[in-house]
Amino acid sequence: MTATNIVQIVWSLAALGLIVLVLLHSPKGDGIGAIGGQAQLFSSTKSAENTLNRITWALTVIFLGLTVVLSAGWLPK
Repeated sequence: MTATNIVQIVWSLAALGLIVLVLLHSPKGDGIGAIGGQAQLFSSTKSAENTLNRITWALTVIFLGLTVVLSAGWLPK
């Protein structure tokens, strides 16, 4: 396996992980209740949501970084 193949596998896994994590996020909008400001009255950020956000951002950085590396052709073939 070449370095390009390994990077492509990691890139694909990061893409799949991003899809799963984005679908796991709770919705931010509360529909019509958000108009009057009632949406922020009872909201609290949980540690699970914070962890999910951090993992999502980390996978986003990995995915975008590997996208640049793969598209620029910086790896030997």
